[in-house]
Amino acid sequence: MRIAGWAIALMVALASPSFALAAGKDAVTKDQRTKGMADAPALLSAAGSDCKMADARFIGEAVDAKTKAKTQLYEVACTGSEGLLVEKVSTDPAPQLFTCMEAASAAASGNKSANQCVLPGNADPMAGLLPFVQKSGVDCTPDKARALGHSSTNVFFELACHQGPPGYILQISSPPSLDKPITAESCLMFDPNTTVHCELTDRAAQMSIVDKLVAQSGKTCVIKDRGYIGVASTGNTYYEVSCQDGKGYMLQTDTKGVFTKAIDCIDADVIAGGCKLTDTRQAKTEQNGLYSGLAKKAGFDCAVSGYAPFDTNEPGQEVVELACSNRPDGGIALFPVSGNQPGVVYDCAHSELMSYRCSLSKPSAAYSKLTADLKALGKGTCDVSESRVVGVTADKHGYIEVGCSDGLPGYMIEYTMNPITPKTPLVCAEAKGIGGGCTLPHNATKS
Repeated sequence: MRIAGWAIALMVALASPSFALAAGKDAVTKDQRTKGMADAPALLSAAGSDCKMADARFIGEAVDAKTKAKTQLYEVACTGSEGLLVEKVSTDPAPQLFTCMEAASAAASGNKSANQCVLPGNADPMAGLLPFVQKSGVDCTPDKARALGHSSTNVFFELACHQGPPGYILQISSPPSLDKPITAESCLMFDPNTTVHCELTDRAAQMSIVDKLVAQSGKTCVIKDRGYIGVASTGNTYYEVSCQDGKGYMLQTDTKGVFTKAIDCIDADVIAGGCKLTDTRQAKTEQNGLYSGLAKKAGFDCAVSGYAPFDTNEPGQEVVELACSNRPDGGIALFPVSGNQPGVVYDCAHSELMSYRCSLSKPSAAYSKLTADLKALGKGTCDVSESRVVGVTADKHGYIEVGCSDGLPGYMIEYTMNPITPKTPLVCAEAKGIGGGCTLPHNATKS
């Protein structure tokens, strides 16, 4: 399983226009609003912003004593989006845009000269972020937010959510636009010791989500340690917990952060390399012995050396692939989760007829079983060297195409199901109406 994430590009320092102007705390005059409403549309367009301007004001201008460059500053309120400060420097071709949240965060971090947004429509900078948070898809109603800075193409914010930790880092476009990609990543993805990290919730609070997930899982676990694994390509997020009794679990949540299942660490090797906080070696050895006994009870002689559970919804059954130390091929086992009834094991030569494909052993390890099927049907000259499961028909007849090592034409073997039993060997010329006929490279040229 691939665990994915994204990295923030190098960001400029948290900033807001600040030069020799009033900080914008005075009441907006009529002249300021008139000039702002007149000038701002062209400036927004030049900056590439799709802001639907609802209000604007001209804050003022300053001239650099050395370069003589003139800088003008405006504030704009945007309908349904984050408010902006627009800085136009006479020597620059395009205006620079700063969100009102950046301005507020700059002031909160100690920049007393940072100009602030004061238009009524920008009174609550966090309100302007809400549409972006909602579009990101995370379940977060921000109680607090702070700007982290921006690159040439993106602006970054930290969110502390009413729903509780871990919080998120939100990435939107610069200039802000709801029509461009928006992402929100858990604060747990960002190391507290790196430049980009969360501060509105500390690491311990962020990790408390593991406690909530354990409670929702129904597992009995006195928590020893907690870990964050990451987000898979499916969008599911994984956490790890180790317990005082030596057990451990991977905890899975869906794309909305809702708990979906707990996976015992002994079954979690396929998830980012398995559990790191729990030593599963002894437990796996014991489980190998248990599965060996269950397989033997089902009539399948397998000294289990490894296994891989299937993520299925078979009522009352555990589905697991078995690798065996005493035979080259393995099998797919369906063991009842309760009661004393024996399970059933399908060897890897035939398991795909039951919609289960083996991955712990090579396909060639099962060819001897198919060779034996042909011999049982009177075709003893073909040593199977390749195979393809064609499928099962509506009337419950299964078909497997095989090729022979001697280079002669192969067969389409027909099986009756439940139990899987070889019935008829069809030469490829007779099998053209079955699943498109023989398609293995050697058979296709001979038939």
